[in-house]
Amino acid sequence: MRILFLGTAGGRRVTFKQMRASGGFLVESGPWRVHVDPGPGALVRLIQCGIDPGTVEAILLTHRHLDHSGDVNTLVEARTMGGWTKGGSLFAPKDALEGEDPVVFRYHRKNLDRVEVITPGWEVTWNGLVFRAVWPHLHHGVETYGLIIEGEGMRVGYVADGRQEDGLGELYKGVDLLIVNTTFRRPRDMDHLSVEDAVHILAQARPRLAIITHFSMEMMGKVVMESASYLEERTGVETLPARDFMEIVLHRHGNEVFIEEATVELVHPLGLGGEV
Repeated sequence: MRILFLGTAGGRRVTFKQMRASGGFLVESGPWRVHVDPGPGALVRLIQCGIDPGTVEAILLTHRHLDHSGDVNTLVEARTMGGWTKGGSLFAPKDALEGEDPVVFRYHRKNLDRVEVITPGWEVTWNGLVFRAVWPHLHHGVETYGLIIEGEGMRVGYVADGRQEDGLGELYKGVDLLIVNTTFRRPRDMDHLSVEDAVHILAQARPRLAIITHFSMEMMGKVVMESASYLEERTGVETLPARDFMEIVLHRHGNEVFIEEATVELVHPLGLGGEV
C-alpha cells in the first residue's frame, strides 16, 4: 500500500496562497487508486506526479469544506471524461451531496457507478479495501468523519479536521499509520487540532508511525520539524511531518509491517501534462 501526499496545507492563508499544496492524499493498493480530500489543485498535483487522473477509481471526502473538496468535481470529470467513460465511486457525508450548497455537482454524479453517503458507523468494502467512518468530528457545523482504510493486511487511520475530544485516539488503536491533521502549534478555541491535541491522540492510538499534516501559518518552517520531534518525545511514537509529494509505502512480511518514506520525483514540475 502506498500513500502519496498531494498537499499538506491547512488554514486559509496557506491554502489559498498555495504556500503548501492542497491536493489531499492518494491511497494506492494493487491497481486501485483512492483520492482522499481532493482540495484545490489536486488535478495538477496528480499530473505533476505522472499519475493519470482518469485512473483514480474512488474519491473519499471527510467533509465539504473547500480545502478538502475543491477539486472533487474536476476529478469526477477526469475519471469519466465528462461522461464518455462512466465509472468510479464517490463516498461523502450527506451535506456534501444534499442541502442548500452541495459541493459535488449533481450533473457529475450521474456519470459515476456509485455514490454513497458516509454516516456514523459507516463501513464498506471496495475492491479489496475496507473504508470505515471512525468518528463524527465537531468541525464548524459540517458533517466531518475520521477514517480508517484497511487493505493488504494493513490499516491506515486519518484523523480529519475537528475539535479534540476525550477518547478520540482510542478509536484508532491498531492502525499501522496514523495521519493527523495538526493545524495549530498550540490549542485554540477552534474546531481544529493542535500539536498538544495530537499528543493525546498518539498516546492513545499508539500507531507504528504517525504523520502530521494540514499545516497553518504557525506551523511553517522549522516549527513543523520541532513539532514532530516534540510529539515523538512526549509519546514515544515515531512521528514525521508531511511534505508535499512525500510518499509512504507500507508492506507486510509475515506478522511484521514495514513502513518506508521517500519523496516522489515530479514528472511534470510545472503541472503540465504535455510537452514543455
